[in-house]
Amino acid sequence: MRASRLLSVLLRLQAHGRATARELAGALEVSERTIHRDMDHLSAAGIPVIADRGRAGGFRLAHGFRTQLTGLTEAEAETLFLAGLPGPVAELGLAEAMGTARVKVMAALPAGARAERVAERFHLDATGWFRSADQVTLLPTIARAVWNGRYVQFRYGDTAGAAARRVGPAGLVLKAGIWYLVGQKGASFRTYRISRMTEAEMQEEPYSRPRTFDLPAWWTRASRDYEAGSYRDRATIRLSPRGVALSELLGAYVRDAVTRTAGKPDRQGWVRCTIPIESTDDGLRELLRLRDDVEVLAPALLRAAMAAALRSTLRRYASPAAVTRRPKSV
Repeated sequence: MRASRLLSVLLRLQAHGRATARELAGALEVSERTIHRDMDHLSAAGIPVIADRGRAGGFRLAHGFRTQLTGLTEAEAETLFLAGLPGPVAELGLAEAMGTARVKVMAALPAGARAERVAERFHLDATGWFRSADQVTLLPTIARAVWNGRYVQFRYGDTAGAAARRVGPAGLVLKAGIWYLVGQKGASFRTYRISRMTEAEMQEEPYSRPRTFDLPAWWTRASRDYEAGSYRDRATIRLSPRGVALSELLGAYVRDAVTRTAGKPDRQGWVRCTIPIESTDDGLRELLRLRDDVEVLAPALLRAAMAAALRSTLRRYASPAAVTRRPKSV
């Protein structure tokens, strides 16, 4: 355990140039006292670790020193193969680079190692069920702007009313088969769906992302706020036992609400609960998926819309369907 941590400390100093005991302790999830002991062990092993004091101080390696302990173990190489999603990599325009990198990884491993077995036995499909991935022909252009730190300009929205946008590309996110650009405009960050972009062009002006910006943390907060903000209304419903099971079709927020608010089952097993809905129209569309395993109790507007939709459907099926006879061939 100590040897692995010492190697991690050494490689972090080599990669970042300088780090404080607090930064290393936070990254490795140990105490600052442990980091100071690790520095003593590295120095005793002949590693030229220099401790600079003061506000801008920290630990660093002597100028010109670089460790050769950068070889990959087979387990580490397998992790890289698992992370290399072929679809997204190709969409980013990096398929050739990924292929070359895999060859180099394999060449660096000991004889007999087969890290590619992970790619042979595990396949990651990022696209959700019953839908295809977005068409993202402009993704390589956006990706180059992200890699190179350059402002990007594009038109966004429906073709007829697309508006010009110019943002600092803070990062790319792949969510359920859909690519998004997180762009900085002024002091705020916004999300743009790549498939809704046209005429994208990387600018010459450099973009410097704020050092404190954390893309995964920002995306997690933004996603949670978006999902919570989408449900502006509530509906009171009754669900049959099968309806409770089918509530998974309505998404995680609704399913959790059913579990959290469900009352005591009646004699037929039906339960009363309160669920979030985006609007009357959205609630109608979603709850119709549960067919006769749901009854809307409130709001009255949604109950009336549900009844009207069911009456319209019943009228459509009230009489036998007309059968068009094919003309007899002569």
